[in-house]
Amino acid sequence: MSLSIQSSFQEKEEGAPGSLYLVATPIGNLEDMTFRAVNTLKACDIIAAEDTRQTRKLLTHFDISPSMLFSYHEHNKAASGPELIRYIIEGKNLALVSDAGLPAISDPGADLVQLALEQGISVIPVPGANAALSSLIVSGLPTERFTFIGFLPRERKEIQAVLEPLQAASGTLLFYESPHRVMKTLKAILEILGNRRIVLARELTKRYEEFVRGTIEECLEYLEEHAPIGEYCLVLEGADPKEEQKQRDAWWQELTLEEHVEHYEGEGLPRKDAMKKAAADRGVSKRDVYNALL
Repeated sequence: MSLSIQSSFQEKEEGAPGSLYLVATPIGNLEDMTFRAVNTLKACDIIAAEDTRQTRKLLTHFDISPSMLFSYHEHNKAASGPELIRYIIEGKNLALVSDAGLPAISDPGADLVQLALEQGISVIPVPGANAALSSLIVSGLPTERFTFIGFLPRERKEIQAVLEPLQAASGTLLFYESPHRVMKTLKAILEILGNRRIVLARELTKRYEEFVRGTIEECLEYLEEHAPIGEYCLVLEGADPKEEQKQRDAWWQELTLEEHVEHYEGEGLPRKDAMKKAAADRGVSKRDVYNALL
């Protein structure tokens, strides 16, 4: 990989490519919009949006009339991405927005950023509201170290593959979830990571903003009586740091995966059961162990 250096605020030469601006939009309250974000959207030649209908409402509110409003989302990114890059190479400045918050987080903006960087295009952040960090700072849980997980997969085995390696992670964990899946997600977290403290943050910066704090079991009971409404950010307590250190110091740390499995085979376990036990020790799925040893 070759070294790359970008200076965002240098003078643009005539005939040079434009820039890609990642512009944060409100996560609920329109007053979250920054002056810089408004001015950037007014100055850019093209605005690429996840949902153009939603973005038109925002643009109308701030009296912004772009030359082009382009649709760019998960289902058309393969075709739209290269076309947007072509416009930038031709010298147009492009602003990318998501429906709410920072683009490129849990949306296809990250793919467009990669395409831009591959072409030597400057990528410039225009910061603003973010649901995960806003939830974290009011959660009351530790903020010095945290991990953003985003949306969990839909299939149970894939959920396990994401959560099991986090069993000993001591940093606070941040998840996004929709109202119709939040209870299923909480039950999966409870089963795999235990009954930890959690904060359910919903409708951030909106009229019905709400924070529910308690254990996972307490929050599930609350949701049984109060049907989930709105998008959620889940802020989950990390593992006890002693558990993380315990995992680091575990007897098997110096063993290769094959040696770890052979250890249990030496105790008389069938290979299948030995692989399952080694996977549990390491906090990974049995499938990962199986695939690694094929």
